[in-house]
Amino acid sequence: MDKYQVNLVAVVILSRGRCGLSSCTVRYLVSMAVADLMVIVNGVILWQINSYYFTVSFLNITSVCSVIMVLSYAATECSVWFTVTFSFDRFAAICCQKLRTKYCTGKNAIVVLTTTCILICLKDIPFYFMFEAGEVINNVSWFCNEKESYYTDPSWIAFDWFDKIFTPLLPYVLILLLNALTIRYILVISRVRKGLRGHSDGENHQDPEMDSRRKSVILLFTISGSFILLWLVYIIDFCFYNILGIIPEYSNDSLNVLAEFAIMLLSLNCCTNSFIYGVTQSKFREQFKSMMKHPLTLFIKVINKQKN
Repeated sequence: MDKYQVNLVAVVILSRGRCGLSSCTVRYLVSMAVADLMVIVNGVILWQINSYYFTVSFLNITSVCSVIMVLSYAATECSVWFTVTFSFDRFAAICCQKLRTKYCTGKNAIVVLTTTCILICLKDIPFYFMFEAGEVINNVSWFCNEKESYYTDPSWIAFDWFDKIFTPLLPYVLILLLNALTIRYILVISRVRKGLRGHSDGENHQDPEMDSRRKSVILLFTISGSFILLWLVYIIDFCFYNILGIIPEYSNDSLNVLAEFAIMLLSLNCCTNSFIYGVTQSKFREQFKSMMKHPLTLFIKVINKQKN
């Protein structure tokens, strides 16, 4: 099962709402799966596969491939920022009891996700003007080449810095901060609850609230931890190129390999969340098994009806 199918299955299973998760959590997880799916469709299928296997197609028209690149940037940033909004939602649910009842709702999640998506799409519109035609054939512009001014014009340089800070530097810091605060709160509250409950006659007292919180924390930390690890190489690559002032065209082979490896990990990040759901959520696994068995069950029912 490839990355496209994995995310599609995750969207279907989560959308059914039978995984024992709250409505707001389901909406965040579905939005992340859809964003990852769009990254694969735009960045991998429409761009990379088209470039490798179809030398000339309508997708190579300058205006079309420029739109594809904008959608690819937007989908990647939506995937990143949806992870941030999910991390903040879980932080509010775990650490802020007063905020939880007002903020952690299904309707609020829709507002947050929609607003985030619209702002990101508006922010990425300038990328459309970053490209110029590689060739002009019969008055039709073909292919998308980055303008030379993108690396020299002060306005483009400023936009590039803003873009890199917006994604992934700021989300990276926010996720690390939210996770650190969540861990700190959990450690403090767990000590307090153990002290209040105590142990009598050697019996173990189960704490339902702590068990529920532990499941939520496992899901949060696995998703955010995966993001932190898979984006780490890209952060390092960014430091080499921008902070050290290295121009990509004049970089050595090692840095080119590092850049390609970073892109590969970003593509891998688009399918890890679905596997995380399967590993950490038992009800998700049950729904997945039920989905896989359904065609066979339906086939057997049809055969039995025909025999009768």
